[in-house]
Amino acid sequence: MVRLLKRALVPARLRRAVRGRLDARYVLRPDHRRDVAEVLGKVRELSGEVAALRAEGERLRAEVERLRARTSGVTVSREQIRRWDDAHRLALETAAAMDRTLQNEVLLWQAVDRARAEAEEAGEIRETGDAPAAVPGRAGSSGGPA
Repeated sequence: MVRLLKRALVPARLRRAVRGRLDARYVLRPDHRRDVAEVLGKVRELSGEVAALRAEGERLRAEVERLRARTSGVTVSREQIRRWDDAHRLALETAAAMDRTLQNEVLLWQAVDRARAEAEEAGEIRETGDAPAAVPGRAGSSGGPA
């Protein structure tokens, strides 16, 4: 293809305006080369980081496999298992017994409070101190549940 080039006189002002518009629209070659070089440098840096992360992942996978394959080395005898089971059973029985004891104590103090209220309504308790004495070790002077 033959290029036909005609030279024409163009006013300097118009030429500057056209070139300014073209320069604003297009990137110059040196700028483009510099941008490409920067991007390539970043790509190389990121590919190095990705390779390091892959190696770290492989190392961690190998460590997990090694730990899974390893036996714990802790041996438990049947006697220890029996003792642990006994201790667990006794702990459960103790907790249930304590629960029943505390529930019974609550019921007892509710009955005492109910009896005291009924006695007060009937006028059987005098202000001089006919009421039962407070139980030692209990909080409060009424002897009721805390």
